[in-house]
Amino acid sequence: MDFIFEPWPWYVAGPLIAVTLFLYFYFGKNFGVSTNFETLCTMSGAGKVSDYFKTDWKERDYALLFVVGLFIGGLISSNFLIPNEAIELNPKTAQELQEIGFSNVAESYFPAEIFSKESALSLKGFIILMLSGFCVGFGTRYAGGCTSGHAITGLSSLQIPSLLAVIGFFIGGIIASWFLIPALF
Repeated sequence: MDFIFEPWPWYVAGPLIAVTLFLYFYFGKNFGVSTNFETLCTMSGAGKVSDYFKTDWKERDYALLFVVGLFIGGLISSNFLIPNEAIELNPKTAQELQEIGFSNVAESYFPAEIFSKESALSLKGFIILMLSGFCVGFGTRYAGGCTSGHAITGLSSLQIPSLLAVIGFFIGGIIASWFLIPALF
């Protein structure tokens, strides 16, 4: 049985995010994916390699529930919330993507040139994944948190460093989409 549900509208999802953040603040917890990743690394023994991970992961055991929710949410959305593979793109955007080497533009959410097994296992794909992972990890550590932590938690608690980090994230996204991706493909 293949059920297809529409994604929740902003006026439902937005308040649910706000309620979730309120609960995090109320119970004195931090929200962010990088915090959860640190917890998983600590649990798996990364403290033997780096002093950074020598913490008591049980103080952040709530983060594990969030990680489980990410996986379950990903499974639900990929199996039930994507109405069809074709997406609507601005014709100019589709043309520009085809000009830099993307085929089958607007036929799927994840272009095969980036997200296929063949692409990931090629030398070029492997190098791109490694460099991207390093940049994300370095940027997250350097900024003191990830995009979700800064953009959702930091901005909602009116933290100036989070505002600066989010501005930096957007500038990085613009540089990547205007210059790096066209240069790589």
